[in-house]
Amino acid sequence: MPASLTDGQLNSHKQQLGAALEKADLDLVSILINADIAVGDIAHLLETTPHKHRLTLWDFVADALQGEVLTHLNEDIQQSFLARMSAEEIVETTHDIDNDDLADLLQQMPEGRSSRVLQLLAPEERSQVEGLLAYPEDTAGGLMTTDMVTVRGDVTVAAVLRYLRKISLPDALDRLWVTNRQFHYQGSLALTVLLTAKPSSLVSDIMNTDIKGIRAGEDEEQVARLFERQDLVSAPVINDDGIVIGRITIDDVVDVISDSAAHNMMSMAGLDEENDTYSPIVKSSQDRAVWLGINMATAFIAALVMSQFEASIAQIVALAVLSPVVASMGGIAGSQTLTLMIRGMATGHIGQSNLTWLVLRELGVGLINGSLWAIVIGVITFFWYHQVSLSLVIAAAILVNICIAVLSGTVLPFFLKAANIDPALSGSVILTTLTDVFGFLTFLGLATLFLL
Repeated sequence: MPASLTDGQLNSHKQQLGAALEKADLDLVSILINADIAVGDIAHLLETTPHKHRLTLWDFVADALQGEVLTHLNEDIQQSFLARMSAEEIVETTHDIDNDDLADLLQQMPEGRSSRVLQLLAPEERSQVEGLLAYPEDTAGGLMTTDMVTVRGDVTVAAVLRYLRKISLPDALDRLWVTNRQFHYQGSLALTVLLTAKPSSLVSDIMNTDIKGIRAGEDEEQVARLFERQDLVSAPVINDDGIVIGRITIDDVVDVISDSAAHNMMSMAGLDEENDTYSPIVKSSQDRAVWLGINMATAFIAALVMSQFEASIAQIVALAVLSPVVASMGGIAGSQTLTLMIRGMATGHIGQSNLTWLVLRELGVGLINGSLWAIVIGVITFFWYHQVSLSLVIAAAILVNICIAVLSGTVLPFFLKAANIDPALSGSVILTTLTDVFGFLTFLGLATLFLL
């Protein structure tokens, strides 16, 4: 297996490849993309190639590698390549990849097209893939592969070793799953233990019962947390009857963690984690337009609040100058809290059970930071405008808005989750609207009451 390139080597390779594509030096392109590099690096080169050259580059990837390369690409790019293939070509290209990876590819295709591909598979492979497709993509069943080895607990180590020599072993095999005659899960047997045990030892005497079976319907993020807590490399998947139906390996869990992190980060900007950086300009514009429209609507809500105080602003121009300061301080404070809450919910550290404690804690943080920055901004305002009353008003508004912001950032994710709305996607725009509205309302309202 080719070694992965270092970041420096990969960047150098990328520059050479880009120059060759721009010059249409196809012989050099073929040499560079088929050099002795890992499939993950080939996928990276494809993802970082501008859209106009990507299909040309894909055509030079060796046929034997295309299936594995596909599994490393983001979904948008996967589908752009698969859309150019017939069902027969897809079957030929993917015949060497794991059945769970094939199931993932099929889930992204239109139903009619995926059905055609399934019909062309060998009966045994079709049965396995259809079994995987029966589970939602974001569950343990959707993550698992059926490529595994099970042994009974009432056989000897010598018998297991003879059995392993006769069969084709799955990739990345580190453990065997121990079952009874009805295939109910009983424990696991590490290969290191198997190879060092006495040949006469029974499997049931040397197996490990600490690794529990994961239900097929378990959420993928719960699976990732389980792997993290128990330092697992693989784990068995069981159905409702406790029968072993597959295994999850660490490479799939790493993908879940990476996708979750990308989702949380990209969602805050209203983007899909599978968004293609090198997609055509028109498509990128379309992807971003909806979110810009939503933000426009929320900006007008804040502007509507300000318009109610036009008379006050006309008399004291400083109010228009200082209003963005109040809104911005609340927005930043709220965003900090919101980010912590979303991360805590994603890692399982935050839930309904500790919501009251979190609200009190964040309120304390808001009071401390609000008081500190209220004093700082009040002093700055005094030296700027030489008005004690204006300084006191903005200080009070800063304190109130920061407290409202941190409280909103704490409870908002829970309300959104209860409504089956992704907090990472909608939380930031709602929070920004709240902090802007309350910031303007508090500052301009206090100014109207005490300065006019």
